[in-house]
Amino acid sequence: MKSRKVSRTRRRATILTAAAASVVAGVALLPNWSAGASTTTEPEVDAKTKATFQKLADAVFTDRTNALVDESAADQPRTDGFSGRVALSSGAARTEDSALDQLGDRKDRLARLGEKYSAANTSVTLDRTRVRGRTAVVAVTETTTLTYDKVRGDEPKSTGFQAHHELTFRADKSGNWRLTGIRETDDGGFAVNQLAKSRTAATTTDDTMPSAPRAAITRPAPSNPKNFTASGYDYKAMAAYAEKYWRNYNPAYPDFNGQGAGGDCTNFVSQSLKAGGWKHVPGYVYDYTRWFGNADIQSHSFVGVNEWSWFALNSKRVTSLANVYQMDVGDVLQVDFDKDGSKDHTMIVTYRSPQGVPYLTYHSTNTYRRSVASVIASYPNAAYYAYRT
Repeated sequence: MKSRKVSRTRRRATILTAAAASVVAGVALLPNWSAGASTTTEPEVDAKTKATFQKLADAVFTDRTNALVDESAADQPRTDGFSGRVALSSGAARTEDSALDQLGDRKDRLARLGEKYSAANTSVTLDRTRVRGRTAVVAVTETTTLTYDKVRGDEPKSTGFQAHHELTFRADKSGNWRLTGIRETDDGGFAVNQLAKSRTAATTTDDTMPSAPRAAITRPAPSNPKNFTASGYDYKAMAAYAEKYWRNYNPAYPDFNGQGAGGDCTNFVSQSLKAGGWKHVPGYVYDYTRWFGNADIQSHSFVGVNEWSWFALNSKRVTSLANVYQMDVGDVLQVDFDKDGSKDHTMIVTYRSPQGVPYLTYHSTNTYRRSVASVIASYPNAAYYAYRT
């Protein structure tokens, strides 16, 4: 979660509650020519039309994923096969062409960093459709798995994520529906096949707070092996918790994803650290020297990106690492996308390859074992902060 906006008078935070997002089973895929009939006055959105909306959404996100796969078998974008009743608008077609070019560049950057994907699978389920006049807003859930190519030979089997999107369709006078826009509805918007976007959130800094130094992103990193017994924490338990709940959230905690407060990323990492032995430090929710969280109440340091850093450094539960590639299981990575002085995202390492690549698991967008190299390839100009826990 992005840092709370806390004034110097330290207003008490409003405790947020979250409702679990309902998931509706996807409808069967149908050929796009089977979209329902419509009239010039009131275009019809029946089950067949919804099925074609879903199929086009599946094609869009499959094309984006395939752009990252080495020697992808997809010679032609799947979206090119849509015309007639449901298709891309001309503007959306240009946007997707540009997106595929950018993702191709990302694939090249990944290859230079020693990472490739040999295969991928993307599926999209239709969650709901809202129609008003000639506009249809379609909410979908994308589930993607990418298989790591064995470039080094020590990669894990796969990485995966689940993302939520809203697609806007508009009907012309003939009742033909055109996809005109796509919006990511997860607060993080941080999936490997999503385009990097400028972050413009207000800066939240305070000169009186502990300051973490930036970590280098170059390889090879200086040796800094982790002592897994000195702290008394159970780092395997941290990783096991994160990998258990990366997609299916623990109902014992609130879910901040999609709540408009910056996402669930730090809340999730705090839960993982707690599972490995981090103890509560009770107190006021806005006091960054306190750290606690349960179903009913959470300190700012439990759910806020910057506040977590302030607590972790002040309490000496972490030390800063000089290089992101020094991280090991249970360590934490934060990112300031715009280098504006306010950190934006928190992730936890759940796997480290024998040759020294950390793999991150996180919420918002819910992601399993994404490599540090992949994050750097997506955001090469961001500021990174690595913490040994």
